[in-house]
Amino acid sequence: MFKDHPKGLIAAALANMGERFGFYIMMAILSLFISAKFGLPETQAGYIYSGFYASIYLLALVGGLIADRTKNYKGTILWGLLVMAAGYLIIAIPTPTPVPNLPLYLTLTCVGLLVIAFGNGLFKGNLQALVGQMYDNREFGAKRESGFQIFYMFINIGGFFAPFIAIGVRNWWLKVNGFDYNAKLPELCHEYLAKGADMAGEGFANLQAYANAAYLDGTQVSDLQAFCSSYLDVFNRGFHYAFIAAIVMMLVSLAIYVSNRKRFPDPSQKATTGTEKASAAEIKMSAQEIRQRIYALFAVFGVVIFFWVSFHQNGYSLTYFARDYVNLNVINIDLGFTTIKGAEIFQSVNPFFVVTLTPLIMWLFGWLRKRNIEISTPMKIAMGMGIAAFAYLFLVFFSLALPDKAALAGMKADEVQSILVTPWVMVGLYFILTVAELFISPLGLAFVSKVAPPHMQGLMQGFWLAATAVGNALLFVGGWLYIHTPMWTTWTVFVVACGLSMLVMLAMVKWLERVTK
Repeated sequence: MFKDHPKGLIAAALANMGERFGFYIMMAILSLFISAKFGLPETQAGYIYSGFYASIYLLALVGGLIADRTKNYKGTILWGLLVMAAGYLIIAIPTPTPVPNLPLYLTLTCVGLLVIAFGNGLFKGNLQALVGQMYDNREFGAKRESGFQIFYMFINIGGFFAPFIAIGVRNWWLKVNGFDYNAKLPELCHEYLAKGADMAGEGFANLQAYANAAYLDGTQVSDLQAFCSSYLDVFNRGFHYAFIAAIVMMLVSLAIYVSNRKRFPDPSQKATTGTEKASAAEIKMSAQEIRQRIYALFAVFGVVIFFWVSFHQNGYSLTYFARDYVNLNVINIDLGFTTIKGAEIFQSVNPFFVVTLTPLIMWLFGWLRKRNIEISTPMKIAMGMGIAAFAYLFLVFFSLALPDKAALAGMKADEVQSILVTPWVMVGLYFILTVAELFISPLGLAFVSKVAPPHMQGLMQGFWLAATAVGNALLFVGGWLYIHTPMWTTWTVFVVACGLSMLVMLAMVKWLERVTK
């Protein structure tokens, strides 16, 4: 797998693991943390979630500009790791729940998220540009696509462990304080603290039932007000402590990066010394060809927006779906000092499949290539969009008989339990979505690196990230649909979005292949 690839590739991927670890910590718990910490409904939590993930990619443009202006790419990457660690520290510091001052503490959390996003902007795009430069050498040029696949696979190793650690830390703290984990309690606790005796009848009855079952020693709740305040404080303090794990992994990535820093290429050195001669193709590239390449790139950028707005529902509406509609009771890994159970666990499925499926997909593409069956990158991206549409069609099938969110809130606890779907539905969904991701994300990075005019490499990588930012900025749509429409309708919207994007991409494939030869 690693034959004929630059030696610095794996070191760069391992240095990226801390960022991915933090990314998947956020993917697993951010939307649930915002709801449980501040009592915000899914739609309002979605605005923060969307803004955070959009800013991660949008600020990569700023990070690229800083590196270009200072000509200090390696230093910018280093500062990115440090700034990300500082951001996680801000939100890791425990604050009381229920919060005594909602605007103040919500603003503090948003500041921490903004700091993380800025650090990510300094780090992410510049490290990808560094990896891309490793393949500018003609010795490795033919391996560019597989190199980005390997890079993408290894950075997801950290993402696999992140949800398990986040869940373990949160549930450990609950256990230390004598509580059991219950995904439904935070929402009910906030509702009771806000409404008291005016709380809806079934919600009040469910709260009492869940509260009595929450104590590990069998204590029966006599004061719901005190219980709700105590459970919320312990539950969310566990989330705060989980963010500390992200800081630790940032420091591990920092150590890996610093120890391998001299092995990485330096884009500023290449820009100033001019030791690499331009190829004949670069010299002959006309203004018209440059325009055509830019048009081709922006066409692909426009298509992948719809993939990201669908795919990154995994940390938002899909996580709420797992919390509300999946039987989490059958997932209970008892480690003695803590238990691994909760909706967040499904966020480990995607990075697991990234790591395990990447070698298989690389083998498949290689096997086809040896038989002179070459599938172009634009066609692979179109196929990925179709696979993403099929993933949500799969979820539509299992959602047809499910009540909407409003009806679910009015059901008794035993009635809710009877309609829950098996966790294997989420595993199957993420399997299909991961296959789609592997046809789009790493290959898209390689496509941009290959097609962008030589003097616009950094800018076009930035626009790829900007397209991802636009998709993430629209993530809140999933939360709105989740609250206001039947469950099957919510997922049908993403089937249509990905399906239409596939058709558009298929219509452009021949043009894209011609432009990018």
